[in-house]
Amino acid sequence: MSFRMPIVRCGLTALALASAVKVLAEDTAALRLIPAGTYEPLLRSSQDPARIPVAAFLLDERPVTNADFLAFVTANPKWRRSLVSRLFADTSYLQHWSADLEPGPAAPLRAPVVQVSWFAARAYARWAGKRLPTTAEWELAAAAGYDRPDGRNDAALKRDLYAWLARPVPAVFADATSLRPDFHGIRGLHGLVWEWVDDFNTAMVTGESRADTTLDRNLFCGAGSAGASDTTDYAAFMRAALRASLKADNTTTSLGFRCARDTAPLNAFP
Repeated sequence: MSFRMPIVRCGLTALALASAVKVLAEDTAALRLIPAGTYEPLLRSSQDPARIPVAAFLLDERPVTNADFLAFVTANPKWRRSLVSRLFADTSYLQHWSADLEPGPAAPLRAPVVQVSWFAARAYARWAGKRLPTTAEWELAAAAGYDRPDGRNDAALKRDLYAWLARPVPAVFADATSLRPDFHGIRGLHGLVWEWVDDFNTAMVTGESRADTTLDRNLFCGAGSAGASDTTDYAAFMRAALRASLKADNTTTSLGFRCARDTAPLNAFP
C-alpha cells in the first residue's frame, strides 16, 4: 500500500503522517488463508439451511489500524473527518482523532481504528484492493481456537473471550498485533474491538445476499433464541444483536474492521 505525501503546513500533522508511513512500512497487514468450511447460523427459520458452505478466502491477520486509515484519508480527502458526508458517517466519525490528518494520543497508530462507519470501512477495503468479509466468513474464521481449527472446546479461548466481554471499553486501544494468534494466524477477532462485516444488516445469512431479502426479521425479537443453533454461545448472541442494531452510517467507540480477499483462481499461476 502506498500513497502520495501531501504538502502540509502544520508540523504536528506532518510528523503524524511521517510516523504513519513508517508504521505502514513496518507493519503491513498480512493476509492469512482461512480454509473452506461450513458456517452454522446462530439464528435461522425452519426453511433455512442448518449449515452454509463457505469457500476458502483470505483474511487480514489484524484489524485495520489508525495508521492504515490515516493513509486512506490522506489519499481520499472526502473521507476525512471534516469533509465526510453525513450520508455516509454520523457525527461521531473519527471524533477521537485530534484532527483530520492527526490521530493523536487517543488513537495510537498501531491500534485498531474505531468510530468508522460501514460506508467508510467498505471504501477503505476497496481502496486497499480488498473487501469486507461476510458474516459467514467472519464467523467461520472466529470459530477457530488457539491451537485447533474448532475452538468450541478451547478453554483458553473462552476464558480470554469472556474476560474481554466483561471489561469496559478502554480509553486507548492496544496494539492491533498484541493478542495471541489463533490456529490460522489471525489476531484480535476476539478481545480487541467489534468488527464490521459486509452483510451486517441481514438477520441470517444464506450465502446469497440477494436471497436474504425474505428472511424472517422476527427472529430478532426477544424470543429469537428459541430457534438458535447454540443457546449457550453468549458471545455470538452479542455479535448478532450488535449487527442487528447498526445502520451503515453508525460509528461507535469499539467498532472497527478488517479486510478480506478472495483466493486466487487455481489457473492464475503457471
